[in-house]
Amino acid sequence: MRRTGIVVLVVVLASFAFAQDTRKSGFEFMQPATQTLQNDDTQNPAMLWVKDGQAVWTQRDGSAKKSCADCHGDISRMRGVATRYPQHSVDAKRVINLSQQINQCRTTQQQAKAWPADDASLLGLEAAVAMESRGQPIAPATQPQLADAQKRGEALFNQRIGQVDLSCRDCHETLAGKRLGGNTIPQGHPTGYPIYRLEWQAVGSLQRRLRNCMTAVRSEPYPYGASELVELEAYLAKRAAGMTLESPGVRP
Repeated sequence: MRRTGIVVLVVVLASFAFAQDTRKSGFEFMQPATQTLQNDDTQNPAMLWVKDGQAVWTQRDGSAKKSCADCHGDISRMRGVATRYPQHSVDAKRVINLSQQINQCRTTQQQAKAWPADDASLLGLEAAVAMESRGQPIAPATQPQLADAQKRGEALFNQRIGQVDLSCRDCHETLAGKRLGGNTIPQGHPTGYPIYRLEWQAVGSLQRRLRNCMTAVRSEPYPYGASELVELEAYLAKRAAGMTLESPGVRP
């Protein structure tokens, strides 16, 4: 009887925890036609970038004449990698996101020039790597340095900025589900990046989206690669921990 009681208690607690998770991917706020674009790889325009990224994976480059595959093997071995970024890099001595890790490998291992932020080749390779983790839960690394970055990112998430005097939290928590400019405000979870936005007619990074939001509230956006943007990414990943990675996603 005692064992049965414990089992029942665990089931009840698990059910309660599940019921309390009200987080929703931005996918759930989209129109069915846009959802279909993401769900069907033959229609998802981001797959063009993925295909390019898969080609780059095996392409030898730089003075070292090495490819990603030379060090890491088949790209399928990257399964789970994208779910753990941003994370602290021992080599860089700071918290970095996945695109920065790719560029770090490019400069140190391939002896090639780093790609600019949101470069098509960089986005394609990041999207290809991220797609290998599609369907897996976001699982930030457990590192003291990352925890500090997440705290700073949380402060930025809650900080009101710009002439409009709004924070990320004001829109993506307080006003989530309401309408703005004909669109439903999502909860702001980074589950689909790199992502194809119909607004951009291209694939873009999470940092591009964060900078767009800053501009929208009439604030000067941080430059690409700024520690503030990476720390905000780190907090958003923590906030979305356990949610399913959808890369490459599609959004309006």
